[in-house]
Amino acid sequence: MLIYKIFRTDEWQELRKAGTSHGAPVDLADGYIHFSTAEQAPDTAAKHFAGQDALMLVTVDTDRLGDALKWEPSRGGALFPHLYRALRLEDVHWAQPLPLVDGAHQFPAGLS
Repeated sequence: MLIYKIFRTDEWQELRKAGTSHGAPVDLADGYIHFSTAEQAPDTAAKHFAGQDALMLVTVDTDRLGDALKWEPSRGGALFPHLYRALRLEDVHWAQPLPLVDGAHQFPAGLS
């Protein structure tokens, strides 16, 4: 199963440069890296990244994360994937820009 992380450009560049990331400031504060499922990702973008351009949508296959991935209740009681270790560049399945068009993030076909 693929899960999704939205990175700001500088966060994505740091992951590419360092090879690992502990995520965005909210991830550091919470002690885990927040991910979303395909169904959750558009709402995550709207809630936490409204109006922000220059974002990257990063996908990770859950099979690569092992026991460090926990499914925990969050928004509205829905289970969200949380990673309790650094994200490694080799964990990334694919990444692509998440463009902002007319105020809405444009997710790849079949995702949103």
